[in-house]
Amino acid sequence: MSPIQRKPPNTASVAIPGDNGKLHAPSAARNVAAIVDAISAFVPDEGTALEIASGTGQHVVRYAEAFPNIVWQPTDIDTDRLKSIAIWTLDSDLSNIQKPELLNATSDSWSPTWLGQNLIILSNLLHLISEREAMNVITQSAKALASGGVSLIYGPFLRGADFASEGDQKFHESLQFKDSEIGYKSYQFVQNAQTDSGLIPLEPIPMPSSNLLLVARKP
Repeated sequence: MSPIQRKPPNTASVAIPGDNGKLHAPSAARNVAAIVDAISAFVPDEGTALEIASGTGQHVVRYAEAFPNIVWQPTDIDTDRLKSIAIWTLDSDLSNIQKPELLNATSDSWSPTWLGQNLIILSNLLHLISEREAMNVITQSAKALASGGVSLIYGPFLRGADFASEGDQKFHESLQFKDSEIGYKSYQFVQNAQTDSGLIPLEPIPMPSSNLLLVARKP
């Protein structure tokens, strides 16, 4: 069973239903401005961007507003969230967002469908899946990137074996109480997997609430 299909603790992914199937995630509203600011140095002048696990659709709309020369492709595995993404996109009246597509990025064979991406971005996913499935996300992303493309991964991570905060440790423990295979990974685990996949990791970028932005380039 795909880990994105697992039911994480209620605190892991809060989305409030709105009108006509439109979902609103308070955490997405809080963190998107900081993410847009941090990724601005790495978004190309033009090209295509694949967003993995787009969730409610709030992030991709802000990305498309901030970077209008990029064609943004949102994806998710959850049908309710795909519907929400479509509504957020329609309401935004932006022409540089593609129709949301179904994608299980934890599988080991999705990259051939999405080759040639200039940018691949995902937020708050890796702590909700197993190490094996996180490896699939990273290795398949590396294959899907075009030469010179950039991988951007935002979320909470261990620093070696250490938690960045007591809150992070408690959240990790709540995740593992529900499913022992999921939980926080170290940023070093991610960067080692990126290196093994042919990417070149850059220095982690500190983000609010003890999160990190992990950036890696494809030669």
